[in-house]
Amino acid sequence: MKVGIAGAGTIVPDFLKAAEKVADLKVEAICATRRSADRLKIMAGQYGIPKVYGDYDNMLEDEELDVIYVAVPNSLHYIFSKKALKKGKSVICEKPFCSCYEEGLELADLARREGLWMFEAISNQYFPNYAKVKEGLERLGPIRLVDMNFSQYSRRYDDFKNGEIHPVFDPEKSGGVLMDLNVYNIHFVTGLFGAPDQVDYHANIQKGIDTSGVLILTYPGFICTLAAAKDSSSEARINIQGEKGYMISDCKANAFEHFSWKEKGAGEPAHFALNREKERLYDELKAFTDMILSGDRKSHEQQLDHSLLVQKILDEARRQAGIKIAGRQAD
Repeated sequence: MKVGIAGAGTIVPDFLKAAEKVADLKVEAICATRRSADRLKIMAGQYGIPKVYGDYDNMLEDEELDVIYVAVPNSLHYIFSKKALKKGKSVICEKPFCSCYEEGLELADLARREGLWMFEAISNQYFPNYAKVKEGLERLGPIRLVDMNFSQYSRRYDDFKNGEIHPVFDPEKSGGVLMDLNVYNIHFVTGLFGAPDQVDYHANIQKGIDTSGVLILTYPGFICTLAAAKDSSSEARINIQGEKGYMISDCKANAFEHFSWKEKGAGEPAHFALNREKERLYDELKAFTDMILSGDRKSHEQQLDHSLLVQKILDEARRQAGIKIAGRQAD
């Protein structure tokens, strides 16, 4: 399965390192703007990528490419993915899926009609550690509290305070901490518990964008508090408490390298570190490749539905915070 990469940001080397370990996946081409030409040449040489493009439309004409990995700024996810699907290419799109639910639904429907594959690259859904937690949830008894924190001071935040606005802090480019960090927490929780009954977002807003905030998801019998920040930092936390036990981890939700599990009467907590590779994108890329090669449409549909649910939550949270939602919904 041959892949073309759109973008040259910091996530791309992570993708390339993971892709090297997936036997049935080969990166055949990479594309970005002219200002990234030197960076592209370095990556192409380092990872043995045979083709380098300076124009996305030209790369899409490459008949050897089966899949496009979209790793451009959030506000461009929709148009880049749509162009690829219209050219008969399946898509792996970086998180968040799109700028708004309407965009995501259109892409999902287009992929379905054309018999293509459309994936949101969200690492935690595919970790063996995550699967282990999912299997054992019932043993914790009725869940009562879920508490997560994914905060890291952004190297772009000082520029933001001084008036230089990068895409990650630009509401018109679908930026903000909800879309960048808390989206991992949302995926983690909804992948375990499904759709919440209620969504409440309390954000610190600066210059029209959320630089930190707490999202509260209410489920029957329990609540989840999901915190994230780019204007401050904290130790990471994932904590699920039930009447019969708990799961706790000090990992960020995008990596989830290990966790501890304690049930009533079980003595000392059990400790797990089941992820197969140090490259955090490996498990998702392996899962996507396996789905495509095996024709597993059922799993694909489940992941599309999951991504669209998360997009609905993101839209509602930003609406409550008064953040401009870019994309089709803003037309």
